[in-house]
Amino acid sequence: MSDQTTSAAVPAVASTESSQAMDAHGSHRTKGSTTTWLAEAGFFRMLGLIIALALLCIVGAVTAGDRFVDSDNLLTILRLSTVIGVVAIGMTFVITGGGIDLSVGAILALSSVWATTLATRQMAQDMHWIVMVLTALAVGAGCGLVNGVLIAYGKVVAFIATLAMFVSARGLAEIISEKKTQIATDVPGYFDFFTAKPLGIDMSIWIFAVVAVAGWVLLNRTTFGRRTFAVGGNPEAARLAGINVRRHTVLLYVLVGVCCAIGALLIVARTTTGSSTHGQLLELDAIAAVVIGGTLLAGGRGTITGTVLGVLIFTTLTNVFTLNNRDNSEQSLLKGVIIVAAVLLQQWLASRKSTN
Repeated sequence: MSDQTTSAAVPAVASTESSQAMDAHGSHRTKGSTTTWLAEAGFFRMLGLIIALALLCIVGAVTAGDRFVDSDNLLTILRLSTVIGVVAIGMTFVITGGGIDLSVGAILALSSVWATTLATRQMAQDMHWIVMVLTALAVGAGCGLVNGVLIAYGKVVAFIATLAMFVSARGLAEIISEKKTQIATDVPGYFDFFTAKPLGIDMSIWIFAVVAVAGWVLLNRTTFGRRTFAVGGNPEAARLAGINVRRHTVLLYVLVGVCCAIGALLIVARTTTGSSTHGQLLELDAIAAVVIGGTLLAGGRGTITGTVLGVLIFTTLTNVFTLNNRDNSEQSLLKGVIIVAAVLLQQWLASRKSTN
């Protein structure tokens, strides 16, 4: 499954060349065109991520032995990837569209708190546990809507608008919860669903997989995705092409808000609590996974497959460090090095492409 990186990834072969030139240089051109197409389609970038993940797995197997390769540990890696993975999928859309969202962790916390208030739980008991789900989704979408409107119509810089939401959403979560952890075990139907294990695999992993596949289809096979690439690549050209750039920007932030709400539902199911402390530093992990995956911070190019691989790389790295009893500070330092290296590689590739 390859990701669409631009709205027109495959270069056209000039049809005006003479047949003699085609005969003389046909094989050379075919080889060059294939290499160019693979590069444009992100093949080498994906291959690099797969190799990096494989190397991490080898390191884990060598240093931790059977503890790493055990099937339960591999499921643990996938399970720990779910929350950050779902949020990173939404972040991929925003960054591809030329934006940034620093408030995803706070939105997740607010959604988890609002979905587990006493009033919400009582409604869920009286009606159906789906009330908690709808509450979280409404809160996430609402926060995303506020961000989108401020950025698209209020002309507030995305960094500032989402930073304000970062502070406000977590503050509101603290006010609602009174800085206490809300226990939500009195809604058994909710936990029966989210902790189920179809085919022996956690429901959270299935949900992450569904979100990833849906995100890939939305970004690469729909008009919405093509417009996202266009808006991120050149907003003015997109506007002149008839795209409602402001409305599309709002939809992107609503989308990432919904992803935050789904992440909140998963973390509530895992911890049985709603808390204003959930999702701390989640925005940094999500942005890091997206950048490592190959999405340009400047916008215009995005990859869901790369994001998923980026999430798995970071989660596997964390797991290897944990199994080897390494300090968290060392892990943070290595993550920082990886992020800087990924950005420098993006800039080098971009400058090389512009030179060619």
